Amino acid sequence: MVTQFFSKLSQNYIELLKDDEYYDITIEVGEDPNVKIFRAHMNILCYRSPYLRRILKSNKKNNDNGLVHIKLSNTSPETFQIILEYIYGGILSLDKKDTSDLEVLATADKLNLQELVDYLQGYLIENKSEWLEQHFEFAQQISSNSNNLLKLQEFCTNLMVRSPEKVLKSLNFTSLSEKSLTSLIKRDDLQMKEIEVWEYVLKWGLAKNPTLIPDPKTWSDDDFKAMKSTLQSSLPLVRLFCLSSKEFSQKVRPYQKLLNQQLYEDLLNFYLDPDSVSSHNIQLPRIINENVEVICSLIVNSGIVSTISRWIDKIVINNNNFNEKYLPYKFELLLRGSRDGFTPKKFHELCDKKPNTVTFIKIKGTEEIIGGYNPSIWESYGWAWGKAEDSFIFSFKNKNNFEDAILSKIINSEYALFFESIAGPYFGLDINICASSVSEDYNCTEYYKRHYEKNIRANSEGKFTIEDYEVFQIIKK
Repeated sequence: MVTQFFSKLSQNYIELLKDDEYYDITIEVGEDPNVKIFRAHMNILCYRSPYLRRILKSNKKNNDNGLVHIKLSNTSPETFQIILEYIYGGILSLDKKDTSDLEVLATADKLNLQELVDYLQGYLIENKSEWLEQHFEFAQQISSNSNNLLKLQEFCTNLMVRSPEKVLKSLNFTSLSEKSLTSLIKRDDLQMKEIEVWEYVLKWGLAKNPTLIPDPKTWSDDDFKAMKSTLQSSLPLVRLFCLSSKEFSQKVRPYQKLLNQQLYEDLLNFYLDPDSVSSHNIQLPRIINENVEVICSLIVNSGIVSTISRWIDKIVINNNNFNEKYLPYKFELLLRGSRDGFTPKKFHELCDKKPNTVTFIKIKGTEEIIGGYNPSIWESYGWAWGKAEDSFIFSFKNKNNFEDAILSKIINSEYALFFESIAGPYFGLDINICASSVSEDYNCTEYYKRHYEKNIRANSEGKFTIEDYEVFQIIKK
């Protein structure tokens, strides 16, 4: 009979970390001012981490006094503490810091802790997929820099293919590695128009050549050569034969020096006489799913988008059309609090002067969503009313309940909006969001029925706390 006492063994090994007498290695972790010295035991580290075994073997040869000292500068002390507890006791204790899980995964990968790498990838993808989407840039960065994080790489690529707006239409897509960009645009199921793929590839290339002016008319031959070299892996993957003749003429011809001469001549012939070019040389169009996600939102879904769109177009919702999707508008994300911050400064920076915006506010501690439609523009000058015909505010009990939605139209359009530099989206004096200064987080968020017809929070007037909020500009398709 074999009896295993792993619990006590794990506890004893964890206690070794507190040992001040028998350690034979010190590890300096972090960068100024956040640096910590850990005391550890060479035999344990060598047999648990192949990476540390290589490092310690090299240091031991160059050390004569018995005590080995190494540095790990690209890891935080907090993350390394979690890693050490796993190495010694087989215990994983993740903290609640925003990106801690990914930092632990990146460090585990660096130290070749394959068991921990496999577990964390599966755990994050299966249990925290929404969280990964919110921290996509970091997830994509660590996965693309590794040859081992294959599951996370696949998750990131599939997300980009399925919902490219969450990446390519964000401000940070130019941080994608060349490997990630090419793996994305070669996919047949990438849910983007081909002209958008072309434009984003150019934008990515410009980001890698910051001295270039966006206008190709100003480029020298050397500029074109530099850009062509940057895009040598991605340009052949753009399906230029799938553009309209107008798109080719207006968007591609100015960059003809980026293309192979024979390819450019084939394109010209194709758009002048489609039958003149062999179909063997033409890539097939991408497979666009008509049911692809219609809005890049963490708060609402296509059902709410459909309802809001009907209200905007003054279409009465009844039993005949209630279950039919009505999606005549494209919802372009301008701001997300959890991504861009909760300050008036950021709101005005991203949303001012842009007509036809919809604001969605998720109220903390509930499933409730409130917000408003502004057919005019937002301004940041102080203490002034904003006129907006057809403005309205609304509430949903949750993102899957459209039947109990409340629409409240403006009573007097002269008081539809309120402008102030320290305010966020301010609908009349009904939905009020403001801060003490332009750079501070909102500290006054409240609802009272005043300038709009109906009470959208009948039993909950007064202050509320924002969990997240999003502002979209709507554009007719």
